[in-house]
Amino acid sequence: MAEYDYDLFVIGGGSGGVRSARLAASMGKRVAIAEEYRLGGTCVIRGCVPKKLFVYASQYHEHFEDAAGFGWTVGETRFDWQKLMAAKDQEIARLEGLYRKGLENAGAEIIESRAVLTGANSIRILATGREVTAERILIAVGGAPNPHASLPGHELCISSNDAFHLTALPNEILIAGGGYIAVEFANIFHGLGVKTTLIYRGVEILSKFDGDLRRGVHKAMVDKGIRIITGDVIEKVEKTEKGLVATTMHNGEIVAGQVMLALGRDPHTKGLGLEAAGVATNGKGAIIVDAYSRTNVPGIFALGDVTDRVQLTPVAIHEAMCFIETEYRNNPTSPDHDLIATAVFSQPEIGTVGYSEEEAAKAFDELEVYRAEFRPMKATLSGRAEKVIMKLIVNAADRKVIGAHILGHDAGEMAQLLGITLKAGCTKDDFDRTMAVHPTAAEELVTMYTPSYRISNGARV
Repeated sequence: MAEYDYDLFVIGGGSGGVRSARLAASMGKRVAIAEEYRLGGTCVIRGCVPKKLFVYASQYHEHFEDAAGFGWTVGETRFDWQKLMAAKDQEIARLEGLYRKGLENAGAEIIESRAVLTGANSIRILATGREVTAERILIAVGGAPNPHASLPGHELCISSNDAFHLTALPNEILIAGGGYIAVEFANIFHGLGVKTTLIYRGVEILSKFDGDLRRGVHKAMVDKGIRIITGDVIEKVEKTEKGLVATTMHNGEIVAGQVMLALGRDPHTKGLGLEAAGVATNGKGAIIVDAYSRTNVPGIFALGDVTDRVQLTPVAIHEAMCFIETEYRNNPTSPDHDLIATAVFSQPEIGTVGYSEEEAAKAFDELEVYRAEFRPMKATLSGRAEKVIMKLIVNAADRKVIGAHILGHDAGEMAQLLGITLKAGCTKDDFDRTMAVHPTAAEELVTMYTPSYRISNGARV
């Protein structure tokens, strides 16, 4: 039997890589994990965690405004970008420390370097030039913002990564993209007082979400003062005396202090040595894996965003758990990617799980759609005009709830609980038998007794 330096070598210190390394090491395996930047990966260092902190910060101006309707008088308010950045950096450093401590306590070796494959069982550590071997290699390097290199002037633009390190807030920003990253940052910057424009080539933002929620969040953003341009693209970006000027295909020139490109993310596989090891990738550069995260090369595995299956942190962690069960606990376990609840931290936010109405209409013969749109209780005194939208999509054949969608405050929190409900296969009758918690917005989910409309063979009836 071949002798290796390590039982497991993990390339990438994000959520999936760290979880795999820590669990394997805690089982007594000889484990090393290589990370060239900071432990925590996209989510902790430059993604969902700092973004959510920015979301909270950007909401306070509305909280101050709403307070007046409840009898509070709020004095002069000021926002300090530098204080927010310092507080964010302190929290990220704390979280990174926890990741490091967990690995060290489990006995994993942390290698602060980029590592590349040199063969099916060998890795070169670039910081030292040392080559090591491992019985199993796990690739969990995640993804990176698409730089849109074909765009003239793309080097003048920032990505979502760069937004977390701006030395100062711009007066104006133009954001290209219509996915959740673009939408979330548009709301963040607007909430912090930046004049914000969002430009998207599609007909409507958030293409993978339910139509009612897409239209609802679009209207809410426009009502707040965010300019949204659809059906258009940036053709070039130039630096002028006026600042950055983006020339668009249909709407002329747009002047902005910053231009952010939020045009998708690519698997971070370039220069990883996949060719040397014979690891197969698809047209996007994503590593191709089977149901158990195995690549085409025996002993090499991949999980998380680098596989381009479902680009969500909890999914990477789940895939890591399945990898450990399969490879080290003799319990073959395939990741379950069905019915994943998710949220968009727009303002108001989106929480969703299961089929959208549009998807369900293509997949099922007969549907019942339950829909409610109302002004939340808090808005009755604050005077805010935002509406809550709630939808349940039901397969008429067996009454199973196959989709649940919410637009409104705390929608993400509700979606997590709805994820359990749909995963358990609950029917609309189960919802109807459930007592409401009053007064809450969530009670609408169990008090919509009559379908708002039905869909038969793809058509509303």
